[in-house]
Amino acid sequence: MNVLQEQQQQELEKYNICTEILMNTRNELYLSMRFFDVALSSLSFLPDGSTGSWGCDGSIFHFHPEYLLERYRENPVIVDRGFLHQLIHCLFGHLWTGNGKNAADWDLACDIAAEYLIDHLRVRCVHLPPSPLRREWYRRWEQKMQVLSAQKIYQQLEDMDPSAPEYRRMVDEFRRDDHQFWRKPPENQKQQNRQKDWDDIRDKMQTEIEVFSKEESDEPGKLTEALQVENREKYDYREFLRKFSVLKEEMQVDMDTFDYIFYNYGMNLYGNMPLIEPLETREVQKVEDFVIVIDTSMSCKGELVQKFLEQTYQILSQAESFFRRINIRILQCDEKVQDDVKIENGNQLKEYMDHLEIKGQGGTDFRPAFLYVQELMAKKAFHKLKGLLYFTDGYGKYPVKMPPYDVAFVFLEQDYKDVDVPPWAMKLILTEDEILYEH
Repeated sequence: MNVLQEQQQQELEKYNICTEILMNTRNELYLSMRFFDVALSSLSFLPDGSTGSWGCDGSIFHFHPEYLLERYRENPVIVDRGFLHQLIHCLFGHLWTGNGKNAADWDLACDIAAEYLIDHLRVRCVHLPPSPLRREWYRRWEQKMQVLSAQKIYQQLEDMDPSAPEYRRMVDEFRRDDHQFWRKPPENQKQQNRQKDWDDIRDKMQTEIEVFSKEESDEPGKLTEALQVENREKYDYREFLRKFSVLKEEMQVDMDTFDYIFYNYGMNLYGNMPLIEPLETREVQKVEDFVIVIDTSMSCKGELVQKFLEQTYQILSQAESFFRRINIRILQCDEKVQDDVKIENGNQLKEYMDHLEIKGQGGTDFRPAFLYVQELMAKKAFHKLKGLLYFTDGYGKYPVKMPPYDVAFVFLEQDYKDVDVPPWAMKLILTEDEILYEH
């Protein structure tokens, strides 16, 4: 056997050992956390000399053999944590949701979020005592956030603007893998569909974890909360507002019902007499009568109200969203209705936005707003009230009786808190990105 063959034989043996280590790692994680079963089998293994450590692209766990063997000799728990770290990146979409963000901060935020979840799993095979520095950072972030998601941590990093030495300490403390594989373009259709596959896995995992956590003594720590936040239903705010639209004829040419063949035939046959002309009216779904209630209690911050109204204004001010004649009532309410403004056109809505003044700051009671709207309806203030949108933090007294129009309570997700609303009402939770940025 020549030198080249010996090297190839050694590399093959090394690869076989690494594969066996990773298979054992996967089995150990499965025995400790059965709800990870589908996720654990969703990554294949590939030795890769382009990385100095390990990382994944959503389909393959890339690893440098020497690095894997060194970490395993140091402590097998490090390998268990490293593999689980990749699964968390995939489950929570870290690989695909960083577009438009500062790459360094996003990478660090994702690593912090992954390590935080692992550190709060009560599972022996991944347990390593957190350093005092790590515990201190967790304590600070937990004071500002109920759930430490990558998005929330990223916002904190952007806001705090840490010094270079402090930033370096955070990177050294939390960086556990190579993210270069996140930014490689997909090679085939299967890789393009990986995000949806992981979304499905995450959704199924939440169901399983809630079942298993009741049956076993092992608790998933913060993982359940993180899954609930990530799996909550996402809405397109524009689509949501269409629930409050009404069907009505509006003066405009309906080209969908227009037949060019008969039109041209008549013009050619009679000169200036078409056999068919387009309809001058068209049935459209748009917002006409509508109520927006702003919770101005002490618990609802003014800047959040401003963001919500700005985005609502941007949607409603588009020509296709509402009729030329509109009747929108904007109420401010805490324990009682503090303000009522009638909006009849886009200019008035813009004027209201430019001079918005929050009134109230008392306690929270939703009932006065509904009673007030009931009085307006009795006075024939609406032609056909379709719905009421209540922007709030959700902590107040709800009406018992279902009103004769659609109702939605809208929450801006700062810290995720699942709030029960009456069964006759809709609930919409919007993230700051969904409020600030158009889709």
